[in-house]
Amino acid sequence: MREMHAYCPRLLLTLGDPAGIGPEVVLKALAAQDWMQQVAIAIVGDRTLLQQTYDNLHKQHPDLTLADPAQLNLVDIASPAVQRSQVVTGQGNAASGAISFRSMEVAIAHTLAGQFDGIVTAPIAKSAWKAAGQIYPGQTELLAEGAGVERFGMLFVARSPHSHWTLRTLLATTHIPLRQVPDILSPALMTLKLELLIESLARDFGITQPRIAIPGLNPHSGEQGQLGEEEQTWLEPWLVEMRSRFPQIHLDGPIPPDTLWVRPGQVWYGSLPPGKGHDAYLALYHDQGLIPVKMLGFDRAVNTTIGLPFVRTSPDHGTAFDIAGQGIADATSMQAAIEVAIALVNQRAAVTE
Repeated sequence: MREMHAYCPRLLLTLGDPAGIGPEVVLKALAAQDWMQQVAIAIVGDRTLLQQTYDNLHKQHPDLTLADPAQLNLVDIASPAVQRSQVVTGQGNAASGAISFRSMEVAIAHTLAGQFDGIVTAPIAKSAWKAAGQIYPGQTELLAEGAGVERFGMLFVARSPHSHWTLRTLLATTHIPLRQVPDILSPALMTLKLELLIESLARDFGITQPRIAIPGLNPHSGEQGQLGEEEQTWLEPWLVEMRSRFPQIHLDGPIPPDTLWVRPGQVWYGSLPPGKGHDAYLALYHDQGLIPVKMLGFDRAVNTTIGLPFVRTSPDHGTAFDIAGQGIADATSMQAAIEVAIALVNQRAAVTE
């Protein structure tokens, strides 16, 4: 087996929507430390727009620490001049959406061709993609389509600065209206997500006998059918089946959603030892999983897409158009996304050779 530090991961960073904070947090993250000792990094995006971002930020804040675009390995998508001129900082539109979408297409193509081990994506605006004629729920779905996979999931990873414990939360359902959640959730969907989670924990984190917590859907996990019937009708029987199917996995649930996150919070802040936390949490819908993740680790949480043939991570924040171009965007989550991508690529290299 190859030593984990012997392989140099090759990562491709996208700039996200050029009208948002993506270019800024990428330049800040790349200047934050000497990444060249750990990883080979390239950027995909419009060189002219990136240089404009760099120049404008330095003009406003001469002491701001930014990576110099001229010194970076950049895959230039060279947008048409007319399209480039329509990009307005702080305002996502059809032009910025088309540029960010094209960057993603190029990133996927280069990675599938074997030039890179993973992609770290800066945030895009779904509304800008839609304005550009590209209808996708998000980058995750485009990545899965480009890679030709149907089994994929959104796993959020955050490492506590207090206890150094790692919180991992997979979403069973993602960007859908809340009223659709009970209809879309099913034993088949939960089985698919659980299988993905078990595979990822082993492949990406080296955890082969994990403890996984699964919440109920309803308040108090339905309270024996008084507050909802999903737990009794299918979730509890499904858990019994999964425990039999995966005897090496410890499955806790269905845990009442309002108490599920108490222990992770205590472990995060160090009032309980890391061993008291679960290795992963399988949340049933978007806010059930992401409210606690963002509350605990908003500035360091990382979104990683599992089920792809390559690593993909992303900071857990949006385009923040309201502060774009001001030099005040926090690059901590982007830096964490790079760090997690390095770790995942190294772990995959270690277990496959």
